Amino acid sequence: MTTPVIPKTADELEAMLGDSAQMQDVFSDPKAFREFIGNYAKTTMEADADIATQVKEETQRVLNQWLKDNPDAKVQRLNLDPSAAPVAQSKSLYSNIAPGAKIDQEKIFDSTREFLATIFHKAKSPAAAEKQGKLEAIRNAFGSTVPSDGGFLIPESLRAELLRVALETAIVRPRARVVPMETLTVPFPTIDSTSNASNVYGGVTAYWTEEAGALVDSSAKFGRVKLEAKKLTAYSEVPNELFTDSLISLDMFINEVFPEALAWFEDIAFMRGTGVGEPLGFLHAQNKAAVSVTKEAGQAAATIVWENIVKMYSRMLPTSLQRAVWIAHIDTFPELATMALAVGTGGSAVWLNNGVEGPPMTILGRPVYFTEKAESVGGAGDLNFVDLGYYLIGDRQAIQAETSPHYKFQNDMTAIRFIERVDGRPWIQSAITPNKGANTLSPFVKIATRA
Repeated sequence: MTTPVIPKTADELEAMLGDSAQMQDVFSDPKAFREFIGNYAKTTMEADADIATQVKEETQRVLNQWLKDNPDAKVQRLNLDPSAAPVAQSKSLYSNIAPGAKIDQEKIFDSTREFLATIFHKAKSPAAAEKQGKLEAIRNAFGSTVPSDGGFLIPESLRAELLRVALETAIVRPRARVVPMETLTVPFPTIDSTSNASNVYGGVTAYWTEEAGALVDSSAKFGRVKLEAKKLTAYSEVPNELFTDSLISLDMFINEVFPEALAWFEDIAFMRGTGVGEPLGFLHAQNKAAVSVTKEAGQAAATIVWENIVKMYSRMLPTSLQRAVWIAHIDTFPELATMALAVGTGGSAVWLNNGVEGPPMTILGRPVYFTEKAESVGGAGDLNFVDLGYYLIGDRQAIQAETSPHYKFQNDMTAIRFIERVDGRPWIQSAITPNKGANTLSPFVKIATRA
């Protein structure tokens, strides 16, 4: 293609922009387009600096009209973002600072299928060897911050996609405060507050002071929550035929089953974990910030009554009432559905009025999430009212994958494992004594055992 003649006047510019064939050639060649724009700008600016505004307005008008008149034109779109993120960055799951983002920058893989095909131990092609070499280099480059368990670092775009699937099935992670971890241990600041009776934020007090009166010093008391990455492993044994004959099916399996499995066991740990080798769950007895509502006098075992719910609501931090949700074991449904409020010698159902429609998925205006991961009906924590914004999840932002032919060699199977490192624990360390009243408040409220 020959270099287009540089227009010297506004009339020449309009004539050129109105010539579809000539503009098609210019737009189809990015190099020619840049040269045309640069040369034209240089020429016109040298001739008359005031023409810049006129050129901008006229170019916009004529170009828009040209694009409308030529909808099928193959125009080279300009990417104005030098660090354009992949599609998986939606929902803010993609992290540019995660170790796996380096793999995306190298453009090594386009899909989970291609990643699995490369890390498969029988992948001996030159292309696979080259990609494995790049992966090893990236993993070694991050050796000081990524635990070296063997295996290959998963690209960040694929990790984000796995998390996206997991978030659709998880209860805690989508509603918790997720803290990216660039090292294995991250201290997270917190306000060491236990009472609002005489001050707030652990020591801040405001005073009414006369004019020119002395000011009284007060300050907040700070603490920290230490997040330490714990290892969560998902393991499976796959027939070698799946890698060689049905990699597309295996790709779908990995993209759906493994994220759901990780989300499943994350939820269990975030709810009931002991804090030893795993996250500390907000339902565990070691969570000193939680409060328990005792059963009513004469309340039968394994029951839930309206008074339990009202008292649970009253123990929630007032600032959390617009975020708190109910998390209940599915065993509690019969108790909730038949719960009644006594009025004199009569009464009426509270939560479920008829069996025609589905039950309302709210209690006192807040969402209800049923799960089998909470305690069973009658146990402490079978029904919970929680603000998960006060639960911290430390995310190492790295998932590793490895395949091995050795363990099931005689069965012609390949073992595959995924490893992620996360931690979780409550943000505050104590229930809060209110300014007035004796009952402590907390973002973690549960019913005590009804045995």
